[in-house]
Amino acid sequence: MTENLDFTVAIPTYNGESRLPELLERLQNQLHTENLSWEIIVVDNNSTDNTAKVVQTYQKDWQCPYPLKYCYEAKQGAAYARKRAVAEAKGRLIGFLDDDNYPASNWVLAAYIFGEKYPKTGAYGSQIHPDWEVEPPENFQRIAPFLAITERGNLPLLYEASKKLLPPSAGLVVRKQAWLESVPDKSILTGRVKGSMLTSEDLEMLSYIQKAGWEVWYNPEMEIYHKIPKLRLQKDYLIPFFRGIGFSRYVTRMVNVKQIYRPVAFFAYMINDLRKIILHLLKYRTMVRTDLVAACEMQLFLSSFISPFYLWKHGYLNKNIIRN
Repeated sequence: MTENLDFTVAIPTYNGESRLPELLERLQNQLHTENLSWEIIVVDNNSTDNTAKVVQTYQKDWQCPYPLKYCYEAKQGAAYARKRAVAEAKGRLIGFLDDDNYPASNWVLAAYIFGEKYPKTGAYGSQIHPDWEVEPPENFQRIAPFLAITERGNLPLLYEASKKLLPPSAGLVVRKQAWLESVPDKSILTGRVKGSMLTSEDLEMLSYIQKAGWEVWYNPEMEIYHKIPKLRLQKDYLIPFFRGIGFSRYVTRMVNVKQIYRPVAFFAYMINDLRKIILHLLKYRTMVRTDLVAACEMQLFLSSFISPFYLWKHGYLNKNIIRN
């Protein structure tokens, strides 16, 4: 098989045996890909369930012209799984789908067309619709984007570095050349693992791609439906989740800041985070304890304020240096 395919679909998964079948069925039913050379790679990120058996069962009966491959990544963490996917991928473009991301029937074609149309694009995200198991609170839209819900209209949108906004990794397509040229071999953030909710490894990766001069876009033609179980709307899940995002922020904030300016940026971010905490307390007062969304926002602001101290105390900034 050629070493230079048009497209790779990479599926990093941890204990995805119950979620993978629907995703693989959707990929079997992609439309108008007859003229594309592409592949699917499932990256098993140290699963303890029957993920491998599920993939093997599909491989036995696989009738599609594009191959379904399986590989195992023992190092726990989404960053390691994505890195392994890039190493294994033969596609010039790599589309990442989480095992609970179910693409529309034209997702692969739309992803390929966009990459060809915008050659300066290093990465581009999908339009992601929520598929709620239970209805969220009315004010949940304030924090919904943190759950990889991305509905930014029906026109392509360029993410400008000055706006400090980037797409999530769910439904993200990365140009392999951009990754290899821009993303350091060792990242500071590796993704949520047992005992740690530290996250935003996708934003660290995208920040390096953007810093290297590649464009990052939103492509609404690539539509995905993200299944969100009721567990992810509960306080016991959301508060540690937002704490992890906040604790990670010093890394993602500093990637695009030159070394000489980092002390100034450090104090500017501290002051701004403190301002957000005070304003949030003045606006919501006791609701930060009783209202789920207000509590999540407060946790994010507090953890963002603490972020550099947390990372330093736990050795993240000693073992790894944010690349200039």
